[in-house]
Amino acid sequence: MNNVNQDRSFNNIADKFQKNIYGSTKGRLRHEMLMSYLAKNIVLDDQPLRVLDAGGGTGMMTETLLNLGHKVTLTDISDEALDVANNRLKDFDYFDMINTDILSLDEDSQYDLVICHAVLEWVKNPEDVLAKLGSLVKPNGFLSVSFFNKDAQLFGNMCYGNFDYVEQGMQVKNRVRLTPNNPLKPKDVLAHYVSLPLTIVHKAGIRCFHDYLRDLDKQEKLYEELKKLEIKYGSQEPYMWLGKYFQIIAKK
Repeated sequence: MNNVNQDRSFNNIADKFQKNIYGSTKGRLRHEMLMSYLAKNIVLDDQPLRVLDAGGGTGMMTETLLNLGHKVTLTDISDEALDVANNRLKDFDYFDMINTDILSLDEDSQYDLVICHAVLEWVKNPEDVLAKLGSLVKPNGFLSVSFFNKDAQLFGNMCYGNFDYVEQGMQVKNRVRLTPNNPLKPKDVLAHYVSLPLTIVHKAGIRCFHDYLRDLDKQEKLYEELKKLEIKYGSQEPYMWLGKYFQIIAKK
């Protein structure tokens, strides 16, 4: 896995992030697919779990888990993102926030479920972050990680006809602020799990079809039909490798 110069914070654009990501079918579908796969692999409706939402930003995933009755600690390096989250979540009990980077989290704190979604592609040392996350999981607990898929990024840009961008290694001087610094190849990340005390129980592509639709109106008009098929085929070969994001759930 490659490194970048520094971890990415969403200070100054937290509101834009919230609107652009979760105010679209892209963000909605990503969130609902992640939750669907979590529910299929982890018992979320039996008893309250102690959950860490690491790099959870504005708290979308935290809110869903709080509504299910779990006790959640939300962390992020962006204080502005956490301000947005606090306004959203202020009426919930069993909710904590920590303004810090993942590598600085206290290893004495252990969780039944650690979630780190759409974070690894923004950090300079994804291998170290992944190892740290694993260390925070209780025995028999779970770690769910998702990240921006570099292979799908290249495939998508070829489909969109962005040939010059691909020729440049998908690197441009004026990077879009919401484009990840360090997209990762799923097979590279999966290979790194060999060194961790975790057993992979699930892997899937997230948005394997949505972003490639030729008729973009169908992203909204046929959303439920699309979501059903995304969830059905997202964990199947060969479609999983085309997901714009990739999810891995592992048990300790």
